[in-house]
Amino acid sequence: MIKSMTGYGRGEASIEGRRFTVELKSVNNRYCEVFLRQPRSLTPIEDKIKRSIQAKVTRGRVDGYISIEETGEITPSVKVDKALAVAYHNSMEELAEYLSIKEKISIKDLISLPNVISLEQPEENLELWYPAIQEATEQALEALLAMRQTEGERLKEDILNRKATIGHLTMKITERAPLVVQEYRDKLSQRLSEWLDNGIIDETRLAAEIAIFADRADISEEIVRLNSHLLQLDQFLSEGGSVGRKLDFLVQEMNREINTIGSKANDLAITNAVVNAKSELEKIREQVQNIE
Repeated sequence: MIKSMTGYGRGEASIEGRRFTVELKSVNNRYCEVFLRQPRSLTPIEDKIKRSIQAKVTRGRVDGYISIEETGEITPSVKVDKALAVAYHNSMEELAEYLSIKEKISIKDLISLPNVISLEQPEENLELWYPAIQEATEQALEALLAMRQTEGERLKEDILNRKATIGHLTMKITERAPLVVQEYRDKLSQRLSEWLDNGIIDETRLAAEIAIFADRADISEEIVRLNSHLLQLDQFLSEGGSVGRKLDFLVQEMNREINTIGSKANDLAITNAVVNAKSELEKIREQVQNIE
């Protein structure tokens, strides 16, 4: 299965009055890089979440966002600072005695003082939360990978269509190549006849010139290698998996062979075929950049 590096996925899971939402978005990248944005409270498990993503994504930059939403009633606990209350009480009695105030100190007076009584939210329990976070991450990953596979199949279809066009152009070049030498022979013979006053052509010299041209213009090896690369392109697309780097290298080699054919073949028809083949190959190269 060919997979694109572009995709998006979202997952949700709830536990103990909290809902965790995970969103993942991936784009092209030479390697696998994961960047997460999450509440500070989840920082201790950030690496663990990253590793779960990297276990299923081999290439691409993945940007993730994790949010926490309270969905149920969370009862805070009441904390009484007894030591502080005693200190307040002693200080108030000392002050009352110093000022000769006989009014009694009530509990109401004490609890109204700062920090004697405070509310505390329940402690964050990452061990309790993690299964829900993991579930949301798996959902997001599943959706992300499904989109990458769908996009990958579309890329594969497009590449195969363009590969077929290059194969057709290569066949035209193959059929045209033998005629190039013959046409050169005819043109050279005609020119020599026009230049020579007596019209007598040295066949040995003519044959030598043609042989030199034929050697320089011989593109048979390049055609063989180009056809071999086209077959490899089929094989890589069929075997699937993480073949993006292989395809990228293969496209570079195909471009090298096509450029050599264009520079060696001194023929307008072949040059036109080469230009069209390079145009299709460039579009394949752009598509390959997005394959995992």
